[in-house]
Amino acid sequence: MRTRQLRRELLDARASLSSAERQAAASQILQRLQQLPEFQQPIRVGSYISVQAELSTRAINEWLLQQHQLAVPVLHPFRAGNLLFLNVSSSTQWHTNAFQIPEPELRCPDIAPLADIDVLLVPLVGFDPQGNRLGMGGGYYDRTLAAWQAGRLPRLLPIGLAYDQQCVANLPAQPWDVPLPRIITPTKLWDFRR
Repeated sequence: MRTRQLRRELLDARASLSSAERQAAASQILQRLQQLPEFQQPIRVGSYISVQAELSTRAINEWLLQQHQLAVPVLHPFRAGNLLFLNVSSSTQWHTNAFQIPEPELRCPDIAPLADIDVLLVPLVGFDPQGNRLGMGGGYYDRTLAAWQAGRLPRLLPIGLAYDQQCVANLPAQPWDVPLPRIITPTKLWDFRR
């Protein structure tokens, strides 16, 4: 119950931000991303399409399309509860999935295996100073990152994107939860790598 209540409180706090505060936060995070050493040469980046009060990835994704290769998730068509990443371009055809999230039309030539992605930008509802991440509760990103956590995707660098208000002192962590090595907020780059 504690996790459900905490998720609700964090979602409410995120939703209470004004559109100006959200836009400023997204702009500050884009600037932080642009300064990271990993983004100084063209790379393949997995991002997400933000919805509702999530930290907006619109400007981030536009920049990634111009400077890097961009892949975004779709609900896996054969493995329920999993994500599949597809390369996108300015000519990509889009539709809305079962969760009302825009996703690209599934075309086999566009599949981007996680092993080929350099940086994966991860949405979150909350996080703590140890790098623990609280998502929406579906486990999609925990399943996506399980191979990385097991050391089978050494090339991949997951980075969470969040508002400063999404940081809490301590999150209840389950064995299947995958902590993130980095999280970027408007005011800080959190680096949890040991």
